[in-house]
Amino acid sequence: MKYIVMLGDGMADYPIEALGGKTPLMVAKKPNIDRMARCGELGMVKTVPEGMKPGSDVANLAAMGYDPVSCYTGRSPLEAVSIGIEMSDTDVAFRCNLVTLTEEKEYADKTMADYSSGEITTEEAAKLMEAVNEAFRSEELLFYPGISYRHCMIWHGGPVGLELTPPHDISDRKITEYLPSNPVILDLMRRSYDVLKDHPVNQARRARGLNPANSIWLWGEGTRPAVSRFQEAYGVKGSVISAVDLIKGIGICAGMKVIEVEGATGNIDTNFKGKGEAALKTLLEGQDLVYIHVEAPDECGHHGDLEGKIQAIERIDEEIVGPLLAGLEKAGEDYAILVMPDHPTPIAIKTHIADPVPYLLYCSTQEGNSGADTYTEETAAASGNYEEHGYELMKRLLGKK
Repeated sequence: MKYIVMLGDGMADYPIEALGGKTPLMVAKKPNIDRMARCGELGMVKTVPEGMKPGSDVANLAAMGYDPVSCYTGRSPLEAVSIGIEMSDTDVAFRCNLVTLTEEKEYADKTMADYSSGEITTEEAAKLMEAVNEAFRSEELLFYPGISYRHCMIWHGGPVGLELTPPHDISDRKITEYLPSNPVILDLMRRSYDVLKDHPVNQARRARGLNPANSIWLWGEGTRPAVSRFQEAYGVKGSVISAVDLIKGIGICAGMKVIEVEGATGNIDTNFKGKGEAALKTLLEGQDLVYIHVEAPDECGHHGDLEGKIQAIERIDEEIVGPLLAGLEKAGEDYAILVMPDHPTPIAIKTHIADPVPYLLYCSTQEGNSGADTYTEETAAASGNYEEHGYELMKRLLGKK
């Protein structure tokens, strides 16, 4: 038996007036997923425990079979692991976004114009992070480049428990009331604007009509991860396919095989087909489980891109799910698959919420009749099935519950 988790990041949504009161999942053409919905189990699952923020870190830990309440130590440490940073017990990692702020004279008067600096390229970002590191590096502080706008700061002996706001939560808002109270963090962010605003990379981006990455934004702090080994916990060998450092970091901490796919990004231009091909390959080469993470629906949600979000869902179905299942069937492999988002990222508010999400469980050897024709938020809720603890779905998928 082969096992698949198809995680469409942020693909759940609210009903949208422009869609006649429907959601992107309701209007997207997804025949492969809908076929399994008719013969599998639909339901709703809570991936974000009470009192925890609805981040992709918390929600993906739950979807991967881990209880965030007992193992979560912060978002940035998971990303730091993916970048290859060795953290000591006293190190604190911070997510360091390159963002676009408006150009008011006073830093506190600026607005979060773009939390991703127009999806800045990794090559451009590396040059900007080099400038940041040169300006602020010390015995306590180090900056590391990541992918696109997502980077990392390590503070040796740094503080935890800070109230730091994710920049994607405040798109188009004035940053005044969201600035950190920690004086070191605030000073770094303010001074970074002077370092970055006229950097040659940003001058070139402005000349091309692109958003400049004119400030860093620090958030998501945490200490070294406390994730146990996946194979020891569940008795199967797993692989992770994702373009996002956070998900790769969870996989590394869990001792899973992290597979790089050429052309994979965290956006709608990602290599959907390549992810599906890589998933089939790793399963046929002996891995028991593959966790396929696609960030595109979430990014489209953050940008209010309704058309893109629908397209992302359709491409997950057409270019990943369909060919993957056909390949397994051709190889004579039985399989079980879990399809779900980690959290909703509604177009209307452009950020994550902690609401339960729809799930689909299907096993090729145990077809039934769900009574539903399609996989949506509405049909999943109507099923009456509800899982209070998101991490329990992994046990269900593996037949251990």
